[in-house]
Amino acid sequence: MRWAVVETGDGGARLCPLTPDGRVAGPVVSEPSLAEAVRSRPEVERWVWRSTAEIYRRLLTAGVRVERCYDVEAAEALLTGHEEGQSGQPRSLAAAWARLHSLPVPPDAPPRAAETQPSLFEPGPVPLPPGTDELSALTEVYAEQVARTARAEHPERMRLLLAAESAGMLVAAEMGRTGVPWRADVHRALLDELLGERFPGGLEPRRMAELADEVSRAFGPGARVRPDLPNDIVKAFGRAGIPLTSTRKWELQQVDHPAVAPLLAYKTLYRLHTAHGWAWLQQWVHDGRFRPEYLPGGTVSGRWTTNGGGALQIPKVIRRAVLADPGWRLVVADADQMEPRVLAAVSRDRGLMEVAGSGEDLYADLAARAFGGDRDRAKLGLLGAIYGQTSGDALKHMADLRRRYPAAVAYVDEAARAGEEGRLVRTWLGPTCPPASMAPPDEAGLPQEEEPSTGYGGSSAAARARGRFTRNFVVQGSAADWALLLLAALRRALWAGGLRAELVFFQHDEVIVHCPAEEATAVSEAITAAAATAGRTAFGETPVRFPFTTVVVECYADAK
Repeated sequence: MRWAVVETGDGGARLCPLTPDGRVAGPVVSEPSLAEAVRSRPEVERWVWRSTAEIYRRLLTAGVRVERCYDVEAAEALLTGHEEGQSGQPRSLAAAWARLHSLPVPPDAPPRAAETQPSLFEPGPVPLPPGTDELSALTEVYAEQVARTARAEHPERMRLLLAAESAGMLVAAEMGRTGVPWRADVHRALLDELLGERFPGGLEPRRMAELADEVSRAFGPGARVRPDLPNDIVKAFGRAGIPLTSTRKWELQQVDHPAVAPLLAYKTLYRLHTAHGWAWLQQWVHDGRFRPEYLPGGTVSGRWTTNGGGALQIPKVIRRAVLADPGWRLVVADADQMEPRVLAAVSRDRGLMEVAGSGEDLYADLAARAFGGDRDRAKLGLLGAIYGQTSGDALKHMADLRRRYPAAVAYVDEAARAGEEGRLVRTWLGPTCPPASMAPPDEAGLPQEEEPSTGYGGSSAAARARGRFTRNFVVQGSAADWALLLLAALRRALWAGGLRAELVFFQHDEVIVHCPAEEATAVSEAITAAAATAGRTAFGETPVRFPFTTVVVECYADAK
């Protein structure tokens, strides 16, 4: 049974049961406490509410954990994206209700400022029109979403996607509350070691100041160059007769000049100082935990992002501060060659599925069959197919792949063709790329064309750029679908097993579980089982395996 629930202004709740098609199935009940309303109804199979990020956070604070939910706002984003030309539309309950009634759709509220502590003045949800009952609006919108789901291109996949996205929202809220175990004293010692003494007045730390002086001296007596200002660097090299188009690392490494070494060292420390320095530590680490706010589906392909904190870009050196509690361990699991395995599953290419199901190292197995035993060539060829790298040697590797694995290459080729022609493509479960009127985001680090364009129809380079994006989107997005199901299965297994283990970190193809040392083996087995369950649930019964490289460590830095 499903129940719809909304909060009231006095901290209470109003709720009602629902039929499978979303209609109200019984009287509306009022409760003085949201937490008690949920806690007293363990028989509820799934809670239907407006926003997990807001409602579940308060439930967790009250010590209430739910097994399943349906997040109406997350579902609205996916469903509007699935419908022709609707990607990026407002997703709030108020917007969904206005859309349902053919009224002007209010914009979503601006993103909430990243904070590490609850605020007394947090912005509320986008308001419904005056006199509109929130519970009635919620049930109306939910019923319509159930109907829209039935009209999707693949209804069963869309139902699975909505359930998985809502489960991801629960995981994100729980991870944000639990936090990553973090030793502030170790972090401070690392900063002191790498950056040197701090100076008052916002001046650069000692080591950065020394490197900045080295950069200036390299350009001659009297030169004063600010290494934190790209324009300063480009002009300085220009005066030295060395033209630069940027200050990117790869371009600087091609330059033979004494300023390059200290400049690259400065840039490394600058990123550390600004992204994970003393100010970051003071803002984000409290009570031995780093608690970022995860945003499931924060990118169009479904990959997660965070609202501040840089949780998904923790430098390797700073991982030395991520230490398990005494008597506990970190179980760090990396999915092995996830996207090539996903390509095998979604393309249904028999040969590639066989390779993806035969061993731990897909590239080595592929090399033994198609590339004369050269693992590097096999990896370059397969990743070139996914990312659209079809020049030079990659072009020859693509021809080899197309001959041996025609269905797999045809799958991404068709996605690229659709993108170039301005058509939409979808992941396996249904998330849809932005329409051609929107520039494709460069989520995977794909090379972008230099020539300007105002639209895809007016530039072949822009069309090719969108083709590369959609080629990758169908694989990367389907991998994000699988990852959601992995998290849902792992969360369920840890809970059902009665373990004290905590899921504390996730990024794309890596999960970290913090657990008592004696539970590490059980957690590792649960991760392996969850990966297999996610593969079957997402793609059906295929030969494809989704193995993890799993290590048990006390310090995150030791996992790499």
